[in-house]
Amino acid sequence: MVSDPHTIAEHIAGTVKKLRKDRGWSLDRAAGETGVSKAMLGQIERGESSPTISTLWKIASGFRVSFSTLFDGDKPALGELHRDGWESVWGDDSAGMQARLLFPYDPLLGFEMFMIELAPGAISESSPHASGVVEHIVVVEGEMELRIDERWQTLRAGEGLRFFADRPHAMRNSATTRLRFHDVIHYLPGAASGT
Repeated sequence: MVSDPHTIAEHIAGTVKKLRKDRGWSLDRAAGETGVSKAMLGQIERGESSPTISTLWKIASGFRVSFSTLFDGDKPALGELHRDGWESVWGDDSAGMQARLLFPYDPLLGFEMFMIELAPGAISESSPHASGVVEHIVVVEGEMELRIDERWQTLRAGEGLRFFADRPHAMRNSATTRLRFHDVIHYLPGAASGT
């Protein structure tokens, strides 16, 4: 059901290396821009490390690209059926989070969409994303505790919240059952490029 995680890891490794080389950045410069250590970036580029979703967000923000740029996913055309396959799943990472790419970043529409699962008892802390990134969270199953800055609030199935993601935020599943939610990430003009 889930594709070989090595395929996604290889795509991430190649993409990070290409992003860095295209910009003419050294590993030192990339580390400074992303907030990810030089050693970790080197391991990711060589396919020796499986970065967490939080680390991938730091990389995407530092390179000013969409999050889904790091995943391998076809961009369905408008009006084209998009099957809910598991070919673009990343996780379970050390935070107990699994991300499944539903719609890759579309520069025309300025958004991408993920289905996220958070294991019981898990918390995912996010550092601020690039300026101009807006997240739309809609809980599908379970109950989420969401912290933006230092304020916690609870979202239940069918409830959603939209917020600027350029500040610290966290998602927590305090329940004993899984949490599933849609995460639509909108990039205001200039917030990200497609590559």
